[in-house]
Amino acid sequence: MNGTLITIAVPEQAMRRANDVAARTHQRVEEVLTRWLDWAAEEIPVETLPDDDLLVLCEMQMSERQQQELSDLLAENREGLLDSTHQTRLDELMQIYRRGLVRKAQAIQVAVRRGLRASLYPVAS
Repeated sequence: MNGTLITIAVPEQAMRRANDVAARTHQRVEEVLTRWLDWAAEEIPVETLPDDDLLVLCEMQMSERQQQELSDLLAENREGLLDSTHQTRLDELMQIYRRGLVRKAQAIQVAVRRGLRASLYPVAS
């Protein structure tokens, strides 16, 4: 591991989730938490993005490959055909999808506030 070693207090709920993921994926909980921190560090707060980046985020979608993989895994899941490795991958893709939707919604909200986009819900006069 490259990085700085620190000691932090992890909230109980986050620790439960990390332990669940670690058990399912046969990883150490430290590896799960480190990966989560990497993901969080990559996501700059939407409010701080320049206008051009904000507008790109407003149109963001999963890649076609990820969309197809997600669709395939959801179909297999409905049929009860997922092994633990594929279930873990489905969980990861669902997390990517949810986080993407939240960031996209935040970007649209900030873009409307900055006057870069029209509101999706115009105010009746």
